Amino acid sequence: MEGLLRRWKEVLPALTTRVPQQQYWYRAHHGPPGGVKRLGLSQLFQPLNLKEDSLAGLESKPGELMCKSQRLMIQTGLIYPSSPGCYYYMPYTVRAMEKLVKVIDQEMQAIGGQKVNMPSLSSAALWRASGRWDLMSGELFRLADRHSKEYCLGPTHEETVTDLIASQGTLSYKQLPLLLYQITRKFRDEPKPRFGLLRSREFYMKDMYTFDISEEAARQTYNMVCDAYCNVFNRLGFHFVKVQADAGSIGGSMSHEFQLPASTGEDRLMICSDCSFSANVETIDPDQTDCPVCKGKLAETKGIEIGHTFYLGTKYSSVFNVTIHTAQNKPVLAEMGCYGLGITRILAASVEVLSTEDSIRWPNLIAPYQVCLIPPKKGSREEMGGVLLDSLYDSIIEAVPQIKGDVVLDDRTQLTIGKRLKDANRLGYPYVIIAGKKVFDNPPEFEVWSQNTGEIMFLTKEGVIELLSKVQVP
Repeated sequence: MEGLLRRWKEVLPALTTRVPQQQYWYRAHHGPPGGVKRLGLSQLFQPLNLKEDSLAGLESKPGELMCKSQRLMIQTGLIYPSSPGCYYYMPYTVRAMEKLVKVIDQEMQAIGGQKVNMPSLSSAALWRASGRWDLMSGELFRLADRHSKEYCLGPTHEETVTDLIASQGTLSYKQLPLLLYQITRKFRDEPKPRFGLLRSREFYMKDMYTFDISEEAARQTYNMVCDAYCNVFNRLGFHFVKVQADAGSIGGSMSHEFQLPASTGEDRLMICSDCSFSANVETIDPDQTDCPVCKGKLAETKGIEIGHTFYLGTKYSSVFNVTIHTAQNKPVLAEMGCYGLGITRILAASVEVLSTEDSIRWPNLIAPYQVCLIPPKKGSREEMGGVLLDSLYDSIIEAVPQIKGDVVLDDRTQLTIGKRLKDANRLGYPYVIIAGKKVFDNPPEFEVWSQNTGEIMFLTKEGVIELLSKVQVP
């Protein structure tokens, strides 16, 4: 102990006595007077007292196992079950979702998308006009108000947005292409909700609706939105495939799904290794083994759908009479497209395909927090190294302002470093920084774990700051 104290005095000459515990606790939570307020892990809300009877209600069949993402997200307190297919999203999950929304906003607005917010209550009259009130009867949550007027909780908003545009009169070709999108909570009465956020009854979705003057223009817009989807998934680091898909109850003459290959996926995909052909098995003969494009062999895999695009044509514009004036002042029916991204499904799917069996891994860009700092255990020989870690926290925030708010201090110093490191590993912080014995070296070095690469480094304060300056945020 005396040797550590001597080294401490060499490293930090101004400090010659131990920091009183009460003062250290205050500084760990609040920082020095007038300085950076530090975010302590003990302050974060993360319910972990899940009851066994709650887990039983999550299984669609007696004895059926939950998928990896569902199990991990519940065990780590990222989600908490409310009723079958419905969950509380805890603060970590909401942070990841908000970051994902930023990425999507950036890509949608880069192609001219304008963000709106439409009512969750959708009039039955609109759905009857399109014919989907009966067609989708099993999937709709229906209700009536006190005046006996019927509504549904919107699982999607084709009727609603088309009615909105129709109410504005005829569009001008100068306004095109018109791309309106929203990111809202959606509702679907799933007959067998399962796998946590992968198939739930209420969920968040990004839905975009486009309006064009001709089929040619609408197909150009379709390709532009698909490219934007590819940008989103590439930024997240996903290995995804775009496959031909069935238009289903939404309709239209062309449809594609964006899929993450995964053994727990509910979609069967046929992919050719010799060319770019790929399709959901729903769109081809399930017994077909040869690629219809190049005659190469098709291989089957499973996938999790995270995005879906539809070229609608005039399916809805003809019902609600949405017209556009051409340059020759001639009215024509609007050509439409619709495009969905499953926000909460993307979160769960990323956990499903990136994580180990016992530890969550996030795409770096949307990790709830980028950095977790672990000080020494209270009462240990290295306890005084916590002051250097506090100083490092402040230096990171000052030198790397883009990750301010993305750094958390595991201030549960009653626990060993090993226990807290295990918790940090399970939660999937991209970087974990530990004040161990080497903080008493000259110069002091911190133990840095890069969770997504498995690399362990020993870096000075300057090295840590250089490393974190490369972190990308939305």
